Amino acid sequence: MRFPRVVLGYHFCLEPLATELLTRKRPIGEWPVSRNTWDWLGEGIYFWEHGPGRARRWAEEKAAKVKGGAVPAVVGAVIQLGDVLDLTDVRFTPLLRATYDLVAADYASKGLAMPENRGPDSDRKRRDRDCLVINEFFRRASGTQFQAVRGAFEEGDPIFDGSKIRQETHLQIAVRDPSVILGLFLPTG
Repeated sequence: MRFPRVVLGYHFCLEPLATELLTRKRPIGEWPVSRNTWDWLGEGIYFWEHGPGRARRWAEEKAAKVKGGAVPAVVGAVIQLGDVLDLTDVRFTPLLRATYDLVAADYASKGLAMPENRGPDSDRKRRDRDCLVINEFFRRASGTQFQAVRGAFEEGDPIFDGSKIRQETHLQIAVRDPSVILGLFLPTG
């Protein structure tokens, strides 16, 4: 579905990539795509929608795991949400359910177990099953016009005892077609 809105997204990365993108030494069309088996929204270039602080924290966590003193960075992007598979819109979730049913049947016919989403119950950060189903949706739906996937994720511990509000709840976008990225900027603060 075509959405006439523009959103700001924040991508975590390491300093060399941020500099290449922001100085146009690397064109947006050559932005590395995440293809991990556990990516929450399948293949794509990942952004936190309106979440620069969360992107910064994630970049710092990732950089701390890199040997040699990697420098974390965040690149801001102006994204035209055009044809987006928006998982916050109930019209689209049945598409993924139908894909799941087909994939589960394929796995069962081969005697294979479906991948599981893994991690602590409060966040399940490794989304192997979700990633498989979303990627299969795009593989099986030839000719699909969706350029991005958008989803809301409740993540982290409750903010207080008995709360359903989580500490790291966020909106995430996986851009599959870089042409929806209208421009880049360096977030301040």
